[in-house]
Amino acid sequence: MLIPHGQVEVSRELTSEVRQVDIWFLPTASKSTAAQEIGLLGQMASTACLLEPFRNATGIMAVRNCLLKLFALYSDLQRKARREQNPISETDLPCLWILSPSCSAQLLNGFGAKLNDSGDWVAGVYFLPEFFKTALVAINQLPLTEETLWLRILGRDKTQSQAINELLALPVGHPLRGNILEILANWRIKIEGSEDLTEDQRELIMNLSPAYLRWREETLEQGNLEGQRLMVENLLAGRFGTVDLELSRTIEPLMQLPITDRTQVLLNLSNLSRQELLDRFGDNRSD
Repeated sequence: MLIPHGQVEVSRELTSEVRQVDIWFLPTASKSTAAQEIGLLGQMASTACLLEPFRNATGIMAVRNCLLKLFALYSDLQRKARREQNPISETDLPCLWILSPSCSAQLLNGFGAKLNDSGDWVAGVYFLPEFFKTALVAINQLPLTEETLWLRILGRDKTQSQAINELLALPVGHPLRGNILEILANWRIKIEGSEDLTEDQRELIMNLSPAYLRWREETLEQGNLEGQRLMVENLLAGRFGTVDLELSRTIEPLMQLPITDRTQVLLNLSNLSRQELLDRFGDNRSD
């Protein structure tokens, strides 16, 4: 019946490429109060889940590709359950959380994504129909609370800048503040070491700079030698891509410099070639 109207192909094979999930999370069997410290992220990760964060606003095909990863994982889990003769229940299947700086009305409407009316979830979290086990998180719509802070740091423009300012305002003894500051500082270092920075990367460097400067200041003030050594290594990696054996030999001579001199050298790494650095601080430097 279809042949007169077009091309018919029976039993067409579909080639499936290898796909990588950004983050695959399995919570520990025991309940942990630590998850409460990360607020909304902890609530999302209370069950097995996939996390797909996007730097730019998510598009239609990007959401479809995320769903494809989810369903591919479901197939893998189903095959494993059959081999082990251990049926998998609907509640055992992981959820998918797509984290986007923003979500257009067209995107939300097209996928039937809606706010949860139970009151259990904050504004900005839009759920697809039940059996998709998927939600779109519009980061710019999340309420300005500490519970959402750890996700809003992944936003863009004013959303990200606001979140970083809130992070800096947290007390120094906050259990997450120090680690997040270090992560953001390393993120900035890595981007700054890239060649031919894009406009988006320049904006990101600007947003991350306050966190980087505070982290550097606190690391130096604390006199934490291990932290200072890590900072030197990260800055070298950001400037030269990797720290090989030859470059690693410059770390100890750099650590022997007074803090002010060392800081000056590290701030001007972009103006130093690899050979110039080795000539000044390598083990084979002349006295």
